Amino acid sequence: MAALGQRQCRLAVGVDLGGTWIRIAAVMDDRRRASVIHRAPALPELATFLRTLWRRRGWTGRVDALVVAARGVWLPRERRAHMRALRGLARRVRVIADVEAAWHATLGDGAGILVLAGTGSIVLGRTARGRWARAGGLGPLLGDEGSGFWIGRMWLRARAAPSAQRRLATRADAVAAIAALAPRVLARARRGDPLAARVVREAQTALAAQAHEVVRALALRGVIVVGGAGSIMRNRWFAAGVRRALGRTGLRVRWRTATHTAVDAAARLALTLGARREGRRRG
Repeated sequence: MAALGQRQCRLAVGVDLGGTWIRIAAVMDDRRRASVIHRAPALPELATFLRTLWRRRGWTGRVDALVVAARGVWLPRERRAHMRALRGLARRVRVIADVEAAWHATLGDGAGILVLAGTGSIVLGRTARGRWARAGGLGPLLGDEGSGFWIGRMWLRARAAPSAQRRLATRADAVAAIAALAPRVLARARRGDPLAARVVREAQTALAAQAHEVVRALALRGVIVVGGAGSIMRNRWFAAGVRRALGRTGLRVRWRTATHTAVDAAARLALTLGARREGRRRG
């Protein structure tokens, strides 16, 4: 194996910053060298979190490219602001939305629909000509229908005592804590609990409705490639219910399984980013 200082051994880092967890993958020569999973810091605290990690890992000054995929980062000015905050962590930095990384992991460069449901939720679509549309993704206050948070909140409203509701609602990490209830609700629904089954069915229907909204916005025709991403959609039983709900909207779909994770997609984008930079230097 060549030494780290040689240019063919670029260290590239991908970051997947979700609502509950942050996942980090460091790769060199397309081989993963390190993986980190940690409770997610708030986005404004990300730079401090990463600088601390860099010092602990000995990465300071050794990272060619960093790609951060983060929730809720859409506008160019938001991306530029976060890139400025991350300056110095790598020779080149790019910030994208987490759903973009999930798209690359699931649908690559193709057309179709991505249904993402983790702590939050969003549906993203793209045509063969590169036109995009989205539905949802408005966060826990205004949207996130069908997400882990939405499922947990609906369950709390229907089943939990007022004291338990207040205890969770006033926590500093209320969104993550409420979303953490979702796997238990899914398990209860699968065992036949009628209330849990209703909550889950409504979540699946809401995601399918958003997908249908995106299909109409993009005027997609024929059989549509659909992929799922996020911790809730990784539950195969739940995802099967979303596929059935999509069928009830009249859509004809072909399901696409992710070939790798969102953090791996971010790391691959970082490798490409570093390689492009090196190519320009040589040119």
